[in-house]
Amino acid sequence: MFKDDLRHRVWNQVQAQPVRCFAKFLTPAALNEAAQRCGLRIGSSALNLVHMVWLGVCYAISSTRSFASILTVTFKLLNDAGALSIRSATSEQRRSNKGKQGRERTRKKGQEPRRSKHDPRASDPTKVSEEAFVKARERMPLEFWITLTMLLADRFAEEHDDLVRWKHFRLLAMDGTLINLPRWKALRDYFGAARGRRGGRTPQVRMVMLQFPLTRVPYRYALAPKKTAEKTIAMELMRHVRPNDLLLIDRGFWSYGLFALIQQQGAFFATRKIENVNLKVVRRLGPKDALVRLTPSLAKWKKAPWPPSLELRRIDYQVRGFRPSALITNVLDPKVISRKEWVGMAVHEAGEVLRKSIYHRRWEIEITFSELKVRQGLRALRGRKPGSIKYEIASHVLLYLMVRWLMVEAAKAHGIDPLRLSFTEALQELRDMLPALTTCSEYRLRRILLLRLLSRIAEHVVPERPGRHYPRPNDTKTKDLGYGKKRKPAKLAG
Repeated sequence: MFKDDLRHRVWNQVQAQPVRCFAKFLTPAALNEAAQRCGLRIGSSALNLVHMVWLGVCYAISSTRSFASILTVTFKLLNDAGALSIRSATSEQRRSNKGKQGRERTRKKGQEPRRSKHDPRASDPTKVSEEAFVKARERMPLEFWITLTMLLADRFAEEHDDLVRWKHFRLLAMDGTLINLPRWKALRDYFGAARGRRGGRTPQVRMVMLQFPLTRVPYRYALAPKKTAEKTIAMELMRHVRPNDLLLIDRGFWSYGLFALIQQQGAFFATRKIENVNLKVVRRLGPKDALVRLTPSLAKWKKAPWPPSLELRRIDYQVRGFRPSALITNVLDPKVISRKEWVGMAVHEAGEVLRKSIYHRRWEIEITFSELKVRQGLRALRGRKPGSIKYEIASHVLLYLMVRWLMVEAAKAHGIDPLRLSFTEALQELRDMLPALTTCSEYRLRRILLLRLLSRIAEHVVPERPGRHYPRPNDTKTKDLGYGKKRKPAKLAG
């Protein structure tokens, strides 16, 4: 990368200044371990892996700014606060270039060395260019970001084991989503685009995520072109599933191979039954509760190294106003998880049953996608190439993980359920405190501002409202998005 000793020294003074509240999670040890696992070297350039991670997180917080302006604002704040003294680069650069040979020998005394117009290094260490970021971003593979996210998620699970477990299971939720991208040809060719008139040929990337639903902290995620099926991505994510994990899955992932793979790894799953599936009843366990046998219908699963059939458990239930449904799981013993614990939320919508039922927790990952896209700004990406899109998405996922981690610490310090705190307000509190976090001393940061930030996050408690139901809006805007027909106004009596 473009080595510049002066800029490297200056940037080392300001790296991570705006987001020092995350320094407890994103430690140098975690960054070094992620780089070693990927076979990468941190480097000593001004745009090494560490700096690029911090810039990515800052960019996700202030998504309306460019990468270059993020550092410029940091320099301005530190200069205005008198926390950083920046010398002119001219004298130091002259001394560093004093003994160079070649074309520079022909320049006149005191004249600056000739530089290419494409050189992304500016003479002033406080000035940065987008070209430098583009070249540095190309050297950061998506594998590094995913590995770093994995390390932080594993560390979170170790520190907060009581919040990722339900009974003796480690609880996980899995689902997928599509992320709209800017309408550039390079993105459309690489990721694919939405079809039909409504989609407008908008490029889209597919994301599948594993999450700790009791805290909404991401555990693993994977990106793929739109044409890649969610089930295919899910099969790849199953290598991260451990024995005794309990996966809450959307019925769109219904696949005999996926179920067999989860069971082969000693883990468990629960999903809703899809239509037109032949399940042979083996034994009745109770009212609306039975053991069934699932036999694969596709030839590819019959030839694969899976068992010829799976013994599962079917729990029938019906929510008033909806058609009957059934839950399918490989947790066969009702003494381990009873029918009431599985679907209590679906039948009873309030009271003590809410805290005892478990399958409705699958909805937490839907809320995570909404917070990522709408509240945090993931749907407003600006990259023009696949590499930059992957960089931006990885930055957003990492920021979301660390904000959720802050919320968990705030909830524990104040004796609150982490899901009762508002993510929107927590993110806003962080954004409001950015100038103070950038310019404060290390003592003030640890003894005052971090505690104040956690206290402010804990103030925004969301009321507990189980069983809420909001009908889909039917205005003209949502009609264009495919949410249904616009209702006719009711006639007035008389």
